[in-house]
Amino acid sequence: MKTKLVWGSIIFMLLTFKLEAKPRFGNAVLFNKDWKFILSDIKDGASLEAIDAKWRSLNLPHDWSIEGTYSPDKASCTGYLPGGIGWYRKTFEVPNTQKDKKVYIYFEGVYNKSEVFINGKSVGKRPNGYISFMYDLTPYIKYGEKNVISVRVDHSEERDSRWYTGSGIYRDTYLVYASPVHINLWGVYSKATNISDTKANVEVETTIKNTTSSLSNVEITQEIVDPITGKVIASQKGKKKINANANSVFNQTLNLNKPKRWSLETPFLYQLKTIVKSGGKIIDKSEQLIGIRTLEFDANKGFALNGKWTKIKGVCIHHDAGTLGSAVPKDVWKRRFETLKEMGCNAIRLSHNPQSSDIYELCDALGLLVMDEAFDEWEFPKRKWVEGWNVGTPEFQGSSSFFKDWSEKDLEDMILRDRNHASIFMWSIGNEVDYPNDPYSHPVLNGASINQPVYGGYLPNSPNAERLGDIAKRFSAIVRKLDTSRPVTAALAGVIMSNETEYPFALDVAGYNYTEGRYEMDHKKYPNRVLYGSETVHSMDSWKATRDKDYVFGQFIWTGIDYLGESGVWPARGFNSGLLDFGGFLKPRGYFRKALWSPKPSIYLGTYLLPSKANHLSMDAIATWNYKPNEMIRVVCYSNAPKNKLILNGKQIGDVKGLDDKSGIVYWDIPYQAGKLEVTGLDNDNKSICTYVIESSDRPIKINVTVDKNNINSDLGLAHITIQVVDKNGVPVMISDEEVTCTVEGPGKLLGLESGNNSDMTSYSDNVHRIYHGRILAYIQSSGGEGEIKVKFSIPWLPEAIVTIKSVKN
Repeated sequence: MKTKLVWGSIIFMLLTFKLEAKPRFGNAVLFNKDWKFILSDIKDGASLEAIDAKWRSLNLPHDWSIEGTYSPDKASCTGYLPGGIGWYRKTFEVPNTQKDKKVYIYFEGVYNKSEVFINGKSVGKRPNGYISFMYDLTPYIKYGEKNVISVRVDHSEERDSRWYTGSGIYRDTYLVYASPVHINLWGVYSKATNISDTKANVEVETTIKNTTSSLSNVEITQEIVDPITGKVIASQKGKKKINANANSVFNQTLNLNKPKRWSLETPFLYQLKTIVKSGGKIIDKSEQLIGIRTLEFDANKGFALNGKWTKIKGVCIHHDAGTLGSAVPKDVWKRRFETLKEMGCNAIRLSHNPQSSDIYELCDALGLLVMDEAFDEWEFPKRKWVEGWNVGTPEFQGSSSFFKDWSEKDLEDMILRDRNHASIFMWSIGNEVDYPNDPYSHPVLNGASINQPVYGGYLPNSPNAERLGDIAKRFSAIVRKLDTSRPVTAALAGVIMSNETEYPFALDVAGYNYTEGRYEMDHKKYPNRVLYGSETVHSMDSWKATRDKDYVFGQFIWTGIDYLGESGVWPARGFNSGLLDFGGFLKPRGYFRKALWSPKPSIYLGTYLLPSKANHLSMDAIATWNYKPNEMIRVVCYSNAPKNKLILNGKQIGDVKGLDDKSGIVYWDIPYQAGKLEVTGLDNDNKSICTYVIESSDRPIKINVTVDKNNINSDLGLAHITIQVVDKNGVPVMISDEEVTCTVEGPGKLLGLESGNNSDMTSYSDNVHRIYHGRILAYIQSSGGEGEIKVKFSIPWLPEAIVTIKSVKN
């Protein structure tokens, strides 16, 4: 393995935040509306008879698990929510004018074990619930007549994951009309070579599919357009003969002068147009945005983007959004990613599966790097905790049941679908598949030292860890065959064991999960290994292990956002170690991280009762100032200001304090007095650069509402409304936990209410919910029409609050 790895690449991306996650060929029509659904494994669900008259009508995306009831008899691993088997059906017509076209159905994601039927005929099965896929419907279509598409979704093995998955057709679906000769699915791939400030050679590979029984002559034109001037600044044209019933690859090179780079600060985008002609007529085209950047990984220096050495400040995320389950609108992810980036985050690890194309597109546009990950388990299942995280007796359902037959195809499809995203900078082939004794084992586990946990010792009857190396080499070869512009990585959980196998040596870059203690020794033992923290805790020590070592290029904290599943013992919806809560609000530990990561002045103030252990410093201190008179309170400050001054009711309290690089926390212990408590961050010249204020609150008197958008797109646009209970002075009442009711009038609907309370196991599928820490979030979505949406919030004994949003056509 080389000490230095360098990649240059030209990447396709999308700038807008509209629904653009569609196949890049033909005429792709969003196919989400007017489906029928039943949560039952009915007989003859694909029948052409009108069996769905009494089924529920709905639009996609749809997750039926989140609509279920939290119950302690369900599995903690998947959030105490149900799975089951469901059927979806949709009746549609294909006009006679489309008889000369191919007709395809494209699914972004169906969880899981789906089978698709058209007019009663099965066209395919796909067990992996995270992979996008497409079927050719053409042989079975009745032109000018009604057609019925039916989808059976089998999530009866509802304990099949270590986290919440959701159930159903939970991502977008498209119907695609295409010329018989067209760009293949995911058939445009590009990379750049010889990248400099003066030029870049843009190599575009286009795969054309000929579905006819005769030879076809085609012409392909590639154009790069400047988004500011709208002018074509580079182009290339070529001709080729495509054999009957075959695919053919076009390779073209465009010369781009003085290319602007895609970066974290300025994710600059050009437009690439691919135009396919036959007989002088356009038969297919694709328009995308491209970004140019170089990646460099060095075993001693770390990681460089466009030649700039950069420390990765990353977070891991799962794919749900609390009350919304796994069917998450793009606007929700946009708000969350903007919050993370403002906090100082520059990278996202997609744990532990391919996710919605919306996510990659947003990261492309916002300037966030992405670690794309394929698998959480390989040939054998991991433990799935059903009574609480690491509690009781585990079960062993999982994706390993279809690993042998589908893993290579799933990995290929992930790379093909995602490889044109500027944000992706590493491909991960697995997460913690080497976790010692879950299930793989090795004799080295019988050895022990301070930095060599033994996980119960060697289990000779368990699968031998040596098997990991062969699989890793096979998967790495697949990745490198399809994309040479990024390194192959994996998140290692049992480095002490994996180092005895070929697994880490099959990778370009090695990720270490929770093993910061091995950084230094492994850097010395394997000097050519490029390493980073692929999964770490939130502690200051973990950050310093990354910050202070050039050869450790970054960390991904577990986790960026609270997520459903992997729950503790009942009651617990999920795992709440996130920097953001279920509603996407920055938590105290998010402010702690912001003080460490953000280049901008940042400060936060939180409090708690003086702990019995004098050295206890919490990164989870809530911003509240309501205690009993003279109670001793620990006031903690998360700040990146050189000096910090505490003021109570206009008077300085205690000493001005500098930063503590050991804990990352500044604190004062003071007796409680009601009033206004504030902390001011000072620069080295004693000038104020940041301030945070908390105040004692009186009883609840009013509902304050704020909305992030006054106008939303009538085509399923979404607004976030924050409901905050305050006292007569407008001070948030943190102890408030009243029940709020939301009603909507006009062309809109309530998608859900989210309080962020991990232990609240009541229903999230209605319009009534209890607030938490004085706050709750409402997701309001346009229902398709134009006009005013009036949203009303009511709490017993408090005046109603009303907000109006306009649904407008964009």
